[in-house]
Formats: sequence, C-alpha cells, structure tokens
Amino acid sequence: MPAVNDLETMQQLVDTLNAHNYSYYTLHHPTIADADYDALYDRLVALENQTGVTLPHSPTKRVGGNILNEFVPHPHRARLWSLDKAQQFSALYAWEQRVQRKLNEYAALHPDEPLAPLSYALELKFDGLTINLTYEDGVLVQAATRGNGLVGESILAQVRTIRSIPTTIPYTAGLVEVQGEALMKRSILDAYNATADETLKNTRNAAAGALRNLNPAITAQRKLDAYIYHVGYAQPSFSWTTHEEMIAFLRAQRFHVHDYAPMCDTMEAVITQLTLLQQQRHALDEVIDGAVIKITDLKLRHILGYTDKFPRWAIAFKFEATVVETVLRQVLWNVGRTGKLTPLAQLDPVDVDGVTVQYCTLNNMDDILRKGLVHAIGKTVLLRRANDVIPEIIGCAPLDASSAEPQENEGIEPPTQCPACHTPLAWRGVHVYCPNVLACKPQVIARIVHFSSRDALDIVSFSEKTATLLYDACAVRDVAHLYHITYEQLSALPRFGVRKAQNLYEAIKKSKRCALDSFIYALGMPHVGKTTARMLTHHFGTFEALQHASVAQLRALEEVGDVVAQSIVAYFADPLHQNMLARLFASGVCPQQSVPLASPSTDEATRSPFYGKTVVITGILATLTREEATEKLRRCGATVAPAVTKKTHFVICGEKAGSKREKAQQLGIPILDEEAVWQAWLS
Repeated sequence: MPAVNDLETMQQLVDTLNAHNYSYYTLHHPTIADADYDALYDRLVALENQTGVTLPHSPTKRVGGNILNEFVPHPHRARLWSLDKAQQFSALYAWEQRVQRKLNEYAALHPDEPLAPLSYALELKFDGLTINLTYEDGVLVQAATRGNGLVGESILAQVRTIRSIPTTIPYTAGLVEVQGEALMKRSILDAYNATADETLKNTRNAAAGALRNLNPAITAQRKLDAYIYHVGYAQPSFSWTTHEEMIAFLRAQRFHVHDYAPMCDTMEAVITQLTLLQQQRHALDEVIDGAVIKITDLKLRHILGYTDKFPRWAIAFKFEATVVETVLRQVLWNVGRTGKLTPLAQLDPVDVDGVTVQYCTLNNMDDILRKGLVHAIGKTVLLRRANDVIPEIIGCAPLDASSAEPQENEGIEPPTQCPACHTPLAWRGVHVYCPNVLACKPQVIARIVHFSSRDALDIVSFSEKTATLLYDACAVRDVAHLYHITYEQLSALPRFGVRKAQNLYEAIKKSKRCALDSFIYALGMPHVGKTTARMLTHHFGTFEALQHASVAQLRALEEVGDVVAQSIVAYFADPLHQNMLARLFASGVCPQQSVPLASPSTDEATRSPFYGKTVVITGILATLTREEATEKLRRCGATVAPAVTKKTHFVICGEKAGSKREKAQQLGIPILDEEAVWQAWLS
C-alpha cells in the first residue's frame, strides 16, 4: 500500500508536469527548462515504479501503453458532417446567394423575428485526420475517427499520446464532444525522416498511419499534434449565440486552437483573406489544402440546417493545385488484380507541396494520346497533385521561345505481352489485359491484398510485402490458400518473429467469420464495389441466393445495370471461381448477413404497406438511427434504396430533408413523415 505522502507528491508532480505540457505543446510558450522538466518527470517515474501506482492523468501514460487487439466501433453522439467544396471564387458567391435566399424565405415566414446579417469565420483546412473527442465531467473518456460520420473507431489509446490534447478539461458540468484534426507538422516529419530506418512519404499518411496503428507506442513516436475547431455535442447544451463564443470555450478548456481565425463581414473580405492565405500556405508548418468558411451566427446555422451530406452554413474552399515541371523518363506497365495493365510514368523526383513525386499513374493509352505524351520520353512535362493528393501529368511543358525544338524520340506503345508473365495480352475497350489469371504473380498478389484489406476481410497487419512473401515462400496462389497456412510456415518467413507470426495466424483465423457484404466485396468481382456489395447483401440475404441469381433477377434491382449483372453471373459461372469458393467454405470461411432479414413470407411482412416496395430514407431521423430504420423496413420486406427514381414507391423524410424530398415531389412519389411511419406501421 503506497504511503499517503507519496501519492500526494505524485499528484503534485502530475499537475505540475501537465501545466508545463500545456504551456509547451498548446501555447508554444515553455515555462521550464528541458533539464528541469526531465528531472520532475524522472522523479514521477521513480515514484510510480516504487509504489506500483500510476495516477489517471499522469503524463507517463502518453508514451503508449499495451498493444491493442483490434479497433472497436464507436457511435458518435452527433453526426460528423462532410463539407461542400468550392474551387473558384464564383462558387463562393453562388453559395452565399443560396444561403441568403434560404434566409430570406425564413424571414418572410417570420417577419417579427430579426436575423443577424451574414458574417463569416475562416479556419485552416488541415490535411490530417478528423478526430472526435468525448469528455465526461471534465475527463477524456473516448476518442474516435470520423468513420462514416455516424460510427467511427475508438482510438483513445492512440490519441492519449498526442500531448496537445488535454486528458482533463476545466468544464466538469456534463458531457461534451469536440472535433478537430490530428496531424503531423512538416518540421516533425523532417526530423522523423532524418533518423528513421523507413521514411514517411507525407504528413497526412504519417498521421493516419499513426492513429490507425494498434501499437500506441508507434503513435507516440510520430509526435502528432491536434487542432480543435468545433463542439459537436453537449449535454447539457450550451447557450452560445456566435462562433466566437464556441471558440472562446475551446480555448478556455486548454484545447489547441489555431491562431488563424479571421472574421469577415463580406464575401469580398473572405476572398481577400483566401488570396493572402494561398500565397502564404507553404510557409506554414501545418500542411493545408484550403480553408473552411463558416457563418458565425449560430441561430442562422440552425435555420439553414443540413443537406443529406453537408451543413448549409459552411463550405470548404480548395486551393488550386500547384503545377511543377519535371522530366518524364519512361513508362512502365503495371498489372492489377483484374489483369488490367496500367501505364505508370517514371519521373525525375520533384517536390509538390511538400511531397516528393517520382511516379504517376496514366489511365490508359487514350490518356497518353490525349495529353500529347506519346513522344514525351525525355521531355519536360507539367505535374500537379489532383485534389492535393493524387499526382497527375497535365501534359508537356510549353517550349520557351528561345529553346530549340527537342529531337523526336521513340514513341510510347502498349506492350503485346504481359511484362510479368509474358502471356500475350488482349484488348477490352480502351484497356489491355493479361488473361493469365492463375499464374501471373502481380495479379495473384493484388487479389490477395484486396481480399485482406480493411474494407474486405480486414486481416490486421496484412500488407503487399506479406502477400509477396506468402506467394514466394508458401505457394499461396489464391485467397483460399491463406486458410491452409500453418503457424510454422509463418514463423519461418524472413523478418517474422514469434509475435508477428502468431498475430497474423490469429488474424487469418479470425477473418473466417466475416460480414457477408465484406466477403462479397473481398472477392473482387468486376464492377462490384462496397456500395453494390452492401446492396446485394440486403437484397439476397445469403451468399447462396446471390450465387445462383440470374441476370434478369440482378437487373431487376434498381442499382444494378446490365454490365454489373452480366459481370456477377459470369464470375460465378467461372470454374476457377467455383473451385476457389468451394475451398474457402471448406476451410471454414463463413460469411454472415450483418443485418438479419425477416422472411418476406411472414405474416408481419406481408401485412405491411412496405412489403415488396422500394423506399428511400432522407433527412435527420429523430426517433431511430438510419441503420435501425433500414432494418425495420427490410424486416417488412422493403428494399431500401439510396436514391429517388421513378421506381421509388415511398420517401420517408426526417428533419431537414433536402434534394431527395424535392425530387420525390417532382415525381409525385408519396412522402411520409418519419415519426408517423414508425408509430403507425413499424412500432
């Protein structure tokens, strides 16, 4: 049992060190010399070792604790919204006009209710990872990624390593969720790469990789920062009237709020600020790709509300991509998991907004022709990062008037044989394919990587390097072979220790029980992405039903066209796929319907007015989550579709329903009130 005076001393040290951390990491104003801080920290560590006690908010917890087994889903109390985007100043004026028109409509209906004039707050649009922090009675109790806006993943252990995020705040009168951006600064990335065995490509990937790592100690090594900019939920709620009051609250709670926060009374003033910011963006230590413009008056925000995706009271302005010049050295042809060959341009390394680019994908031969690159080997080309992320060649750089015309060189031509397995290639439309499905190494590896990816069977810690090792050392030739690998084979792989081999072995075993939509997506059927896989799951309910569906049955689905239907039927008719699926199921892979469906033949379903109907849900639901509402409808034999079309039978509207409601009105589709539907028919 530790002595009382030891615990008191430890608490004093914790409070002192946390105060110094706030001054250093949030205010950027050190209040103690590094050597003195280290002495206090070492004394705390010694007392913790001596007593066997670590106090709840000790700074020693920020170095990273135990390795986690998995990320746990976390439902947000309030939705995290995306932002509408603009790339031209004219789009900002158009947004302002839409906002003003909606406010004018409201004012006409409420003539005795004065509205504040429009004014705007600007914030930096950081290139990082959105995080949602939950504080209960002043204590950080949860942290999560954005996820789909409704449900994220818990990353509390990782977020605790970010020293600018307080583990306690002065506000202790209830529960509050705040949102912000976790990021790595340019200077930190440079310092990390100077000593790292494996360098990081850019700040965004560095931050995302750190927070998506199950080992918090690795997160701590990245020295991430975080800026907080919004209160998404509070219970009890606050009575603020302006954006400035919200920001003042965040600062008072010791959150790291960026100093860039100009307030503008006109759109002209906003554009002046954006022009200055675009000129100065590369001087910032934080990587940004634009700015966010928000209406400052919170009552106006409430009136404007939301569309299905965005708040109407905010918009993100994306800066134009930086264009640089570099030399095109050669074009390589990469083979993907479907056998399609994609041209890859190799360039002289060039810096684009802090990211070194040496390779750039070209879509196909038509893309090469359209951009005038057929004879561009050895010539200067123009390069940009589309949406500040993906490198893209625009075309050849214009010649200087004084420069001589460069000598014409050998042109770029598509290969006639696969560069990996030397099989003769076949054209399908504008793309060229390698038909050697079984023995073309890049195809096999890419299919295994896709099958194991996060949105598919989510085999933790699996990578392309791992897939290549398994192909070479364990003769893994398709995804079914994964489930026959032994622990002894894994532990014998190069750079595989006991723990790594055991973790991968367990992850592969765990993936046998998987969600049906994830399994369908994992198979990599042409034209079947995540959304289509989810829709097929909800409609057919079992894998066997999908496997035996006809083209006519698939085409009858609202979201499936002829190309997708033919592709699915052809996939299941292929003997190679039939053999692989049989071996997958024989090894114990068991995909499960994640949302149980009631049989349409039950009395409950057939009595429902929604039986056999196509229903669209829109707006913010007050009584159920979107997932709960969807499940109720499907139990009644309804098909829940994502978009309103002529085939839609009903549209159920929650609060602030937007364009889908308007389209339903135009098409004369019955519109049902959310609350009435649940009470009358689905209770």
